[in-house]
Amino acid sequence: MSAAIFAQTISPPWYQPVNARAYEPTNAGGLSAEGQLILAARRHDPAAFEALVRRHQGPLYNFCLRMLGQADDAADVAQETFVQLYSHLGRLDEREPLAPWLFRVARNRCIDVIRRRRTVPLGLPDDAGESTFIGEPADDDPLPEVVVERADLQRALSDAIAQLPPAYAEVVALRYAGDRSFAEIAMILDCDEGAARVRFHRAKALLRRHLRAGSDGPDFPRAQSVGDVPHA
Repeated sequence: MSAAIFAQTISPPWYQPVNARAYEPTNAGGLSAEGQLILAARRHDPAAFEALVRRHQGPLYNFCLRMLGQADDAADVAQETFVQLYSHLGRLDEREPLAPWLFRVARNRCIDVIRRRRTVPLGLPDDAGESTFIGEPADDDPLPEVVVERADLQRALSDAIAQLPPAYAEVVALRYAGDRSFAEIAMILDCDEGAARVRFHRAKALLRRHLRAGSDGPDFPRAQSVGDVPHA
């Protein structure tokens, strides 16, 4: 599936030409609007399911693009995630927010793609060490806004994220591209919120170092085995 097609709308097997915006659920039973959409989608209402897709497809695609660095791969993973959502509608808890589940599925699929590209195992940080780490240098400085906001420098940021160890790339992608809170990131990565924050700050320090050094700077160190992750 091409990224251009995905950017306009996705056309998976369930798609029918309906107006998703016309579906306006009421707050019956105390459920959120999203929860009511999930219930309606279970009843095979195509407008309800399309509304769910449109609600999440932008941040989810952006996350996949930051993780994978290739638009077509990102579009494929995003569509596969929504296909899995459709097949799992009956197992979801409509009282819970949908985004953490979607990003967890997309993250796992992105890791599968990255594994197929590489010959070395993906390193993962020691979450226990991160959550109990004392004295982590504060990294409250944002990435240069000129990089985050200017379209002509987005490629530089994407390239820098792509060079991070995957465990760091995913937390940056979730925060910046997926626009997730640290509480949501912790749910998606199955760690505590403190560990998610520490991992993000370490990743941000690596990104800043790379962006300041320019394209001729040294690559980020790569993890060679599980648990062997470079520290910022």
